[in-house]
Amino acid sequence: MEIVYYLIQNTLPVAIPLLLVALGGMFSETSGVVNIALEGIMLFGAYFGALFVYFVQDLGLNPQTILLLAMLVAAVAGVIYSLLLSFAAVNMKANQVITGTSLNMLIPAVILLFSKMYFNSDGVTTAVNFYIQKIPVLGDIPVIGRMFFQKTYLTVMIGILFLIISTVVFYKTKFGLRLRACGEHPHAADSVGINVYKMRYAGVTISGILGGIGGFFYSVGVMDGNVNGHTGVAGFGFLALAVMIFGQWRPGKIFLASLFFAFLRTLAYSISLIPFLYNLGINQTYYKMLPYVATMVVLAFTSKKSRAPKAEGIPYDKSSR
Repeated sequence: MEIVYYLIQNTLPVAIPLLLVALGGMFSETSGVVNIALEGIMLFGAYFGALFVYFVQDLGLNPQTILLLAMLVAAVAGVIYSLLLSFAAVNMKANQVITGTSLNMLIPAVILLFSKMYFNSDGVTTAVNFYIQKIPVLGDIPVIGRMFFQKTYLTVMIGILFLIISTVVFYKTKFGLRLRACGEHPHAADSVGINVYKMRYAGVTISGILGGIGGFFYSVGVMDGNVNGHTGVAGFGFLALAVMIFGQWRPGKIFLASLFFAFLRTLAYSISLIPFLYNLGINQTYYKMLPYVATMVVLAFTSKKSRAPKAEGIPYDKSSR
């Protein structure tokens, strides 16, 4: 039973960054803009969030207060970086895949250069411990309390809250309906007075917010608050794209897909605690490949049935019909 508790407690902090970034990609792509730049947005948000933590860590603030403030900083950073994609995709009608790829390639180099210049290292190292041993009251609930509210991070609760908000916005608001209309039939949406350009800007901006926060949550729940410009976010942005596709651009399915991939990653790093797998004598490196191999396998079997928004990746032009 102890290993079950361990796996759940360590899967959730990994699943939340994947969930948030994939939800961000969902909002962007259902508006009609392919967001390959999620990896770069994640790293940009993670770096500025960690940078904020670095400068305020000696002020005596509560760690959870620092986390919330850094989350806002990461969100703003994500928005700023995502605006580059918005401008290129909406105003300049550039190829969205090439633009996103270039944004992914740009930011690791910039962060590495900046870190070498000012910190003489590959990234930002912080000394704040965001780990929560037990949440009062909730942590005392039998079984459930131990699984979800002990040995965890505040990021888990925030991530679930964002999932609920995203689901409501996506399905129960006029904004969500208009956003989906712009990704499916932008000309029809325009004909009833919906500003397609603004909606696509809004979709990419939301992806910037969630991507930036997801990047910072990755640095908290996976990297212990540190960000390395050389290793980046270990391909989590691309993994989030796979989660989004596997989840069929739907919040609930994206959440389940996030748990699946996060569980595989946690399992790979917990082999020594599972006698059956440990006794097989397989090198741990192969287990660490599991999430990425699973990504390829899952996409290979599900991509044919995937139904992406019809106008995804197609620049909108009012004059064309």
